[in-house]
Amino acid sequence: MKLLPLTLFFALTCVIGSVAGAERTPVVELDHVLVVVNDDVITQSELNAEIATISAQLRQQNTALPPADMLNKQVLERLILKRLQLQLAGSIGIRVDDDTLNRAISTIAQQNKLSLAEFRDVLEKDGFSFPVFRERIREEIIINRLRQRQVDSRVTVTEQEVDNFLSNRQRQSTEGAEEYRVAQILIALPEAASPEQIDKARQKAGEVLKKLRAGADFSETAVAVSDDQQALQGGDLGWRTASQLPTLFADLTIKMQPGEISEPLRSPSGFHIIKLIEKRGETAHIVQQTQARHILIRTNEITADSDAQTRLQQLKQRIEGGDDFAALATSHSEDPATAVNGGSLGWVSPGDVDTQFEEVMHSLKPGEVSAPFQTQFGWHILQVLDRREHDSTREFNRSKAREAIRNRKIEEQTQAWLRALRDEAYVEYKTEDE
Repeated sequence: MKLLPLTLFFALTCVIGSVAGAERTPVVELDHVLVVVNDDVITQSELNAEIATISAQLRQQNTALPPADMLNKQVLERLILKRLQLQLAGSIGIRVDDDTLNRAISTIAQQNKLSLAEFRDVLEKDGFSFPVFRERIREEIIINRLRQRQVDSRVTVTEQEVDNFLSNRQRQSTEGAEEYRVAQILIALPEAASPEQIDKARQKAGEVLKKLRAGADFSETAVAVSDDQQALQGGDLGWRTASQLPTLFADLTIKMQPGEISEPLRSPSGFHIIKLIEKRGETAHIVQQTQARHILIRTNEITADSDAQTRLQQLKQRIEGGDDFAALATSHSEDPATAVNGGSLGWVSPGDVDTQFEEVMHSLKPGEVSAPFQTQFGWHILQVLDRREHDSTREFNRSKAREAIRNRKIEEQTQAWLRALRDEAYVEYKTEDE
């Protein structure tokens, strides 16, 4: 059985079929240390396993594999960064207990419409070790928590930044906001790079550009030589508005034509080569809103679930018998925010309320009162009053702008943080004879 691509809450994308195929036929060989990373090591067998996994993923994406020496270098650097992050996480006490890990794996199983037992069976039938899979997920959760603490939690976005973002986007496009799908190749520089290191990186970027201009595939070249986190995805940054792009090449991107490749651009991170894959215009964001009101009864040591259900059923019967919903909500509802307004929730957009609440709301016709139902907040009855199509483009754009600014800051600061982590570490490469 082929599972869906599995995406957790962080930058982990794991195609189980691919990984399974990579590990199905282990190679028996003498192991040796490749790299010393602070007080830890990376062995040849670890590198081989990671290369097999990534090679299988690239084949599934129909991306040609780079030369073996280039792939080895890319994957080894990725393992070094991963090891450094796990070391730092351990030193500051970041752990993932088994309960948290089990919940994460259950979520992955649910994404594939399988029970946990079925999911484990599929993994094992495909030849993938479930304990190995568990530990990979544990490591990714740890790294995600580390980045949240070291980078994400320090990023803030002000309303003025949102205003500037939207104003800038409007100036950049006379035909309305456009989105750009961009890929990049990064030739990285260390912190406080010497003139010799800068010249060497500039020369390498020039050589890469020459190959691209001669017809080399951008995605395959990114996999082979880019030092960016998206290298193994062909350098693809996905769809972004101009203001979502790194400030270094946002202005350039809007002037490029699809398929065009830029000259190398210098930043503190290194030299960037940009390709505009395609672009598209923005459309209005229309959502269906529901006008609704509810009555909430909370459960506690005194009020059991059955008591709450009974009380709400009696209120429902009174409403259907002609009593005023608003008056009953004011006198009986235990939601102080809405009780004073007769239980009114106003106009509700998708995602504004609890998932279970939203499902019940969408199942009702205007004027209909629901049966008692439970959410994380307690027991409710709900009445839908009306529905409408609402142009929420302005609210949507502000929300997306805030998200874009935050993501851009996180991306830039994560790159700088990883670069510093790498530069400050003790990393020694070993030969096979050592």
